[in-house]
Amino acid sequence: MKFAAIAIAAATLAAATGSTAVAAERVSDMDYMRASRCKGLATTLTGVVDAGSIDAYLKSAKGARSPVVYDRADAEFDRAKREARSEDRKARLTAELTGPCSAYLGGPAVTAKR
Repeated sequence: MKFAAIAIAAATLAAATGSTAVAAERVSDMDYMRASRCKGLATTLTGVVDAGSIDAYLKSAKGARSPVVYDRADAEFDRAKREARSEDRKARLTAELTGPCSAYLGGPAVTAKR
């Protein structure tokens, strides 16, 4: 009887730990859309940040998301590219790219540690 109780407790603990690890690595939909915007900035403002790093982040964070999230992320990407073409916004967008966007220069696990 004691063995069964210990086995059940151990299984419950293992299941809880595993689901916590998965939840910690899951990237929110909002972060996914922000990273897509950052990719749009990085592809247009060349030489500031490597767009490939952000693209790798997006690929690793893709997961099973709603089609609405993918559509919104694409719209953010396109909007960021349009904004980055404007000369009067370049300084502000470069600051955004080197500041908040630097959080998306690694995989989701790296971002969770920052």
